[in-house]
Amino acid sequence: MNKTAAVDALGALAHPIRLDAFRALVVAGHEGLTPGLLVEMLGVTYAKLGFHLKDLAEAGLVTQEQVGRNVIYRAAYARMDQLLAFLTKNCCKGPGAIEPSMADDCGC
Repeated sequence: MNKTAAVDALGALAHPIRLDAFRALVVAGHEGLTPGLLVEMLGVTYAKLGFHLKDLAEAGLVTQEQVGRNVIYRAAYARMDQLLAFLTKNCCKGPGAIEPSMADDCGC
C-alpha cells in the first residue's frame, strides 16, 4: 500500500458512522451484515448508511455481494491488513528508520 491509498483508507474511516460500520463488519466476520442490520445497530437511516458504505467501498475497506434479495456487506480484511502493515512498517526502529522515499509516495 502506498501513502495515497493509506490516506484514502484513513479518510474513509475518519467519520463516526463509517468507523462504527466498519468495526461492526469486522466483528461480524466473513458472514457480513445486511444494510438492515447495520441500520438497526447504528441507529441511522438507510440513506445515510448507504452514503457511508459507498465511501468505505470506494476506499476498498468493504465489499458487497448480492445474495438473493439481500446485499451483504463485509469488511475487506486484506485491505485492512495492508493498511495496518503500512502504518506499522517501521514500528519501534527509531527515527532513523523513516525512509526518504516515504515522502515521495503522497503525490504532493
